[in-house]
Amino acid sequence: MKRYKSILAVAFIFPLMIFAQEDADATEETVKLERAAFESTALIENQTDVLNTKGTLEMTMNHRFDMVDSDNSLIGLYGAANIRIALSYAIHDRITVGFGTTKDNRLQDFNLKGAILRQTRGNEMPISVSYYGNFTIDARQKNQDLFYHTEDRYSFFNQLIISKRFTRNISFMVAPSLSHYNLVENTMKNDMFAIAFGGRAKISPQTSIIAEYNQPITTFDSGTPEPGVSLGLEFSTGSHAFQVFITNYKGIVAQKNNMFNQNNFFDGDFMIGFNITRLWHL
Repeated sequence: MKRYKSILAVAFIFPLMIFAQEDADATEETVKLERAAFESTALIENQTDVLNTKGTLEMTMNHRFDMVDSDNSLIGLYGAANIRIALSYAIHDRITVGFGTTKDNRLQDFNLKGAILRQTRGNEMPISVSYYGNFTIDARQKNQDLFYHTEDRYSFFNQLIISKRFTRNISFMVAPSLSHYNLVENTMKNDMFAIAFGGRAKISPQTSIIAEYNQPITTFDSGTPEPGVSLGLEFSTGSHAFQVFITNYKGIVAQKNNMFNQNNFFDGDFMIGFNITRLWHL
């Protein structure tokens, strides 16, 4: 109980950190901020340093088909799919809040994202540092074997996103994270430390090659999750982004992937997926 209460405290303390940094930036009028390292708010499975301007509403649709080697499923297109639909709103240039709902396990996630440090063109600040976290509720119906207590439904995710735009065409990020589930199997641990690496290489003004690798650090007595591997293409405009890729992550919600993924990408356990985002400036 104390552990997840401390995680929740981050959501309240974090905005204070952002506004303190905003005041520091205001004292340096000559410093110009670098463009965000990535084109979209998410790089396949992980969040990026991109935050929308105040008053922007973003709608996201994440879709994962079935495994490509599933029987009689046309490389997974006819099989069981997982879908997440989400909305987020920028209440400040540095803070975004959102909500998403996911088909598998009926996950309802409330999330917060904000910029702590931002890369500058003159290299006064060589990197961008952002925070992303969520509080997720498993909304499946209660039965005798599942969710004896209400708090058994809760899980949490906290991540620092450290990114850098090296050139107009090349960007990279590293993102350590902590996932927490209040209820897990006896052979597992409640917390999972992991680290994600991601990159983007633009090959045309609207098209980029994108890739991610997610490495679990915590090990379990049984069922230690497999690393996440994703590779694809991104097509983006000013208010719309479309990503198509292959991945061995089907959970979509970050802590679900980090804690429970048993698909080995290099053994052929992967699926086709896509992400779509659309922006409205209100």
